Amino acid sequence: MTSIARRTLLALAAAGALALAGLAPAAAALDSQQKTKLAEVNSYFNSVKTMHGDFIQFGPNGERAEGKFYLARPGKIRFYYNPPAKVDIVADGKSVSVKDRKLATQDIWPLKETPLRFLLADRINLEADAQVASVSVEPDLVTVVLADSSTFGTGKLTLIFDASTTELKQWTVTDAQGYDTSVAIYNTTVNGPTNPTLFTIDYNANTMQRRGK
Repeated sequence: MTSIARRTLLALAAAGALALAGLAPAAAALDSQQKTKLAEVNSYFNSVKTMHGDFIQFGPNGERAEGKFYLARPGKIRFYYNPPAKVDIVADGKSVSVKDRKLATQDIWPLKETPLRFLLADRINLEADAQVASVSVEPDLVTVVLADSSTFGTGKLTLIFDASTTELKQWTVTDAQGYDTSVAIYNTTVNGPTNPTLFTIDYNANTMQRRGK
């Protein structure tokens, strides 16, 4: 998998830190206001069964990519990148595919072994399951910083929410080398209809790739 594909998977999966099962108990001592905001975030995300919208991704070297995403919990998500980007990411409920159309490659992992499993889980409990490093509550924004440890490495996740609606607006992945990748989402629609064909992985293409055809 190319470095951009790996960075893409990490950055987009960072939203899944909202349910970082398997991490240590919360590291920060939270006051009542911070706990209330985390509970509101949990409640909002547990009410979201489908979501779609637009995203903009900013890489550590100033690179920028845009596209659309579609989510259907549990287990399914799709990220479409606008040209000239050549990466597609799909989770179909059991696996995650990262396809690099430029290199004509496709990598597939079990969903349970990727960070995306957190975003696509049935239930989210941020305070109970995540290692919360800090929570900042401002009049318009709530910022939550989490320590992350996953199959794809370690680092820090910074999540930014709208203070009034608790909607996720942006997240930043800081990897083990200190590089940041940020993703902002907008024009989102929650709990609308979704097309099941969006979440289809071409397993036959992966088989042909392994055979060198």
